Amino acid sequence: MAWSTRQLADLAGTTIKAIRHYHRIGLLDVPERASNGYKQYRTEHLVRLLHIRRLSDLGLPLSQIAEMSDGDSDESIRALDDELAATIERLQRVRAELALVLRHRAPTDLPAQFGPVAHNLSDADRALISVCARLFTPKTMGVIHTLAAVSDDTDRDFRGLPADADEDTIKALAARMFPVIRTLQEQHPLTEEPAAQYGTGPTSPASVVTQALADLYNPAQLRVIHHVNDLLADDADR
Repeated sequence: MAWSTRQLADLAGTTIKAIRHYHRIGLLDVPERASNGYKQYRTEHLVRLLHIRRLSDLGLPLSQIAEMSDGDSDESIRALDDELAATIERLQRVRAELALVLRHRAPTDLPAQFGPVAHNLSDADRALISVCARLFTPKTMGVIHTLAAVSDDTDRDFRGLPADADEDTIKALAARMFPVIRTLQEQHPLTEEPAAQYGTGPTSPASVVTQALADLYNPAQLRVIHHVNDLLADDADR
């Protein structure tokens, strides 16, 4: 007894279009035809079609199934399993990140851990943190998170400093910020290596951070940062 293409499709739970496609790409042998010209499928075709569907349902692409012999499926399935394991691990990390975002209502432009302190950050701060998250390790970002959580009068004055602030105002603010930053640096030293491997040119972490500061903060704020760095350097020399 033989089956028509429609009957074979129904038996295998697939479609006539799929069977014809399998014929075209060499996955399924074309059967003999009856005297009336209709294809006559037999058990061997049904078994092969069921095998194709099984491998396809497991996630193997048709191109790979076409290249497989009956005995070499183990290697392909093992490779697929490794790929799926990596995908599951990535999705689990994504779900953990999403849980933090949802729990803290964190903005998606920041690492999830910064959600609770996002309200303390200016647009420039958030942009700089986003850049740093690419450059530095999670441990270093944990220190930056601790620093970002600090919000006092000097911090608010720095964020609100106008671009045309005079030099006396700039120096006075730097003098007020210096002891706070020195204490934070002593408590949370940034001693880790960058997370990504960059060269020494314009893509080095220091160069990227310097460029980001120049692009994100106004001239008066940059002058404050410069003065604070000078005070820190003088203090270190002493």
